[in-house]
Amino acid sequence: MNNELAYLYQKPQSTGVIRTNPEDFKVFEVLPFTFSGEGEHLVLHIRKTGANTTFVARQLARYFKVKDALVSYAGMKDRNAVTEQYFSIHLPGKPDDDISDLKIEGVEVLAKYRHNKKLKTGALSGNRFELVIRNVTDVDDIYRHWIHICKTGVPNYFGEQRFGINGNNLDRAKDMFAGAKVKDKKKRGFYLSAVRSYLFNQVLNQRIEQGLFSHLDVGDVMMMAGSQSVFIIDELNDDIQDRFNRKDIDLTAPMWGRGRLMTEGAAAEREQNLARCFPDLCEGLEAFGLQQERRRIRLMPTDADIQTANDNVKLSFFLPAGSFATTVLRELVDYQDASELKRTENHVENSGQ
Repeated sequence: MNNELAYLYQKPQSTGVIRTNPEDFKVFEVLPFTFSGEGEHLVLHIRKTGANTTFVARQLARYFKVKDALVSYAGMKDRNAVTEQYFSIHLPGKPDDDISDLKIEGVEVLAKYRHNKKLKTGALSGNRFELVIRNVTDVDDIYRHWIHICKTGVPNYFGEQRFGINGNNLDRAKDMFAGAKVKDKKKRGFYLSAVRSYLFNQVLNQRIEQGLFSHLDVGDVMMMAGSQSVFIIDELNDDIQDRFNRKDIDLTAPMWGRGRLMTEGAAAEREQNLARCFPDLCEGLEAFGLQQERRRIRLMPTDADIQTANDNVKLSFFLPAGSFATTVLRELVDYQDASELKRTENHVENSGQ
């Protein structure tokens, strides 16, 4: 699905393989606060390998004998990776935090804390990544793209993970919009999020195809760096352009929902065209009560580094919450995901073909 989207630079010439093993894709969650040291919530800092976030959350709920809803986390993390993240368990009146007999396959507890609040989805500063690309065919091409990426960023596309296997989350959302009932609140959230993400990607794709990724105009909506605060450009001047060049502000595109688009003029017309092209998706989101929001279209990796060893490339960088490492990778290298290949092979074997 993401391969159909426009590249900001030319499509990478080099090929390579990611996730040859879980250790090739490391993710470290970064929180914007410290724990209080007391309270009704036990927070576990966990390193997991080959396990997805929802599986670990369910196992923790069983271990502590609480409802699934009482286990929370700030962000979903890949299964085919080594990831360090935090889980909170609401345990009022249970001060004994002995977890010496806690055993979950692929999980290691790094630390535990007490806190006065549950972890909320999205309550992250972001994630630090350490990635290895193997069997690289053109290291020089990767270097050239890396220099561009670190200087001007990449399109802030939502990654393939958001849409499920073969885009199934979008299909389930369409079924839901047509009247199918989905009792699981988290699944409903995944499906609605997939639709909003898909529509955002379409607007961003169009801006790139029209040469407007870095083009500011009156009527565009800008977002302040380090926050979700937005404002509309009512007059284009040197100060606005300079702030954009310094990455103090960013262009945005809509996360679709009810309400009036913030953009005006030509920018509003481009975004309103989304409702004309995908009326069922836009109307479905509105019917489920989602509100118009904005998301920046430029993604800037920070604290970035690149190292090479023969035909292997190791990258490290930090991304803000809600962004995807694979979005950076697609602008850098034409990659194959070894974990996807393994899953396809297993599916064929299990189907008896």
